[in-house]
Amino acid sequence: MEPPLPAAALLLLPLLLVPLALLARRRRGRRTPPLRLLVVAGSGGHTTEILRLLSCLSESYSPRHYVFADSDEMSEAKIRSFEQKRAETFSSSQILCNGPGTCVPVCISALLLGLLGIKRAIIVYVESICRVETLSLSGKILYYFSDYFIVQWPDLKEKYPKSVYLGRIV
Repeated sequence: MEPPLPAAALLLLPLLLVPLALLARRRRGRRTPPLRLLVVAGSGGHTTEILRLLSCLSESYSPRHYVFADSDEMSEAKIRSFEQKRAETFSSSQILCNGPGTCVPVCISALLLGLLGIKRAIIVYVESICRVETLSLSGKILYYFSDYFIVQWPDLKEKYPKSVYLGRIV
């Protein structure tokens, strides 16, 4: 049975309201703490998608730290270029990932740090737009561990009730 839409909206409410709350505080002249973000980048299309997601985030999500494979020089170049352009034109931790296999050990490590009481991180997983009917292997694993699990196709929302369907977001 599918949970009602208001329940899904409530799951996303903190994620969507944090930047708004930070902007409101900034307007009142209060200094707001940055929201550190760990981004797990994959190769090819995964990097393009994650950079599109990052371009929508406010400057409050800073500093950003990236994890990618040593052999993935193209992703590194894209990320460096993205951050350079962003710098020329933004104490809670969040991990944003969208499906590369390298994100699984990073997210599991973050989960363990939280369970041990060392450092709590919010894990936001966005399933790749190319996953129309089934989840990726990373998605199948992180579905159970992520704080927010976002899918981009309604069929996946029906199959995975914990997920949040927002339509196409990248």
